[in-house]
This record gives sequence, structure tokens and C-alpha cells, in this order.
Amino acid sequence: MNISNVSKVFLVLSLSTSYAAMAAEGDVSDSDRIAQYREMIADGNPAEFDEMAGEELWKTPAGPKKATLEKCNLGKGPGVVKGAYAALPRYFKDTRKVQDLESRLLTCMTTLQGIPEEQITAKPFSSDQKKSDISSLATYVVGQSKGIKMAVSLKHPKEKEAYEIGQRIFYYRAGPYDFACSTCHATSDVRIRMQDLPNFNVQKDAQAAYTSWPAYRVSQGLTRSFQWRLNDCFRQQRFPEPKFASEATIALTMFLAVNANGAEYAGPGLKR
Repeated sequence: MNISNVSKVFLVLSLSTSYAAMAAEGDVSDSDRIAQYREMIADGNPAEFDEMAGEELWKTPAGPKKATLEKCNLGKGPGVVKGAYAALPRYFKDTRKVQDLESRLLTCMTTLQGIPEEQITAKPFSSDQKKSDISSLATYVVGQSKGIKMAVSLKHPKEKEAYEIGQRIFYYRAGPYDFACSTCHATSDVRIRMQDLPNFNVQKDAQAAYTSWPAYRVSQGLTRSFQWRLNDCFRQQRFPEPKFASEATIALTMFLAVNANGAEYAGPGLKR
């Protein structure tokens, strides 16, 4: 049994035990129980394994150019990861684009290491069979912003444009169910199964939701990136799956990230 499966079994057993204990407390909501459970095991988040793997990937020469990512500029200067995620997405002069973390990592891996883009994006998300390098790298980088306040800028015209496009995407209804992101995330006191749905029109909801991703999914035994989270939302809306690091997902991320400004980043998180 690998580390991921061991972690998954342990967390499921812990959940069962904690639910049984909290049931004795009487009139406690499911939301409160989930919150208490997450707090109880927060110090043992298996995403830490991905953080360590990502740090090793960051510092290990790779690709045709046999280079590390220690000169990758995430917006704070070459090689600086501390606080970088808390200011992403942002406009980058070298690409003349607004980029989120994963699209920026993609740029660094292709330019600094010479790894073909199609090789990286062929399977950008982790599975039971294989970890995703770019997902592990993202988990490492986000961990270096823990406790730092979100401060995503809208100073550059391209940043403003991305925010406005992301806002339109958030409210755009389409597909066989006439769904939008706002169908689930623009109303308070709504949930799916046992999961409360954050209302991104409410600042505290937007802050709490955004700053907890990427996150380890207990039900899947994997650390999931923010790009994965968006792709899964599009899947549930029955939309076509977006291309990895597409302008649409970056714009949507910009809209959500700006709504979370002022909150301390708390990820990688822990989800059911």
C-alpha cells in the first residue's frame, strides 16, 4: 500500500471516529462537524508529501536543458516563491499575458528546462497511477504563501480585462442544464450533499473558499490543484473540458482571487 492509500485509509477511519464522538454532542450541524474534523487533522495534511515532492522538483535539474526552476520568476523575482501565490494571477511582461500559478509554471518549465508543452499538459493532473509534476510544483509554491494576505493587483489594463472576463464567465449560463458558476456560488445557505457552497458575492465566503485551494481530497487520496477544481466545476456544468492553463480559466481565477483579497492564504487545504 503506497503513502497516498495509507493516508486515505487513516483519514477515513479518523473521520468515522470523530463523527461518532461529535454525535454525542447533540445538536451539531453537519457543517460544524466537518469543520471540526478538518481542524482536528489539519496538522497531518497529506498534501505535505506533495509539497516536499514539489520542492525537490523545483531544485532538481530536468528537461533537455538540464536546468532547475530556481530562476523561475513567479512575479517576485527569479527563484522567489515566498508570497508569490498570494499575488497571482498577475500580468507578466515577458509573456505579455496575465498568468496564474500553473500557467506560469508551464512557461518556466518550457523556457528554462526545455520540456515540450504538450508533454507537460498531456496529463497535468495527478491520478492513482501517477503524480503530476506541475501539480506537485504548484503545491510546493502555494505552501510558501501560507499566512500571507492575498493581494492580487488590478493595476495593469490586462489584469482589469482578465477580471472582467472572469466575472462574465462566472455568470454565463449555458450547457444542457443552463448552468453557470453562479448557479451554485451566488446564493447563500445552499449545499450539495454535505458540502456547503460558498457564495462568492459574500466576501468572507469568497475568501474562505479561495484560500483553501489547492487541497488534499480525502475521498480521492490526492492533492488537487486549482486548475483541477475549475475543470471539475465545468464538468459538473456539462461544459467541454477547458484546455489546461487556458485564458478562460486564468480569467476566472483572476475574478475569484481578487474577491479573496485581504484574507490570509491558508492552503494547501483539506477537503472531503
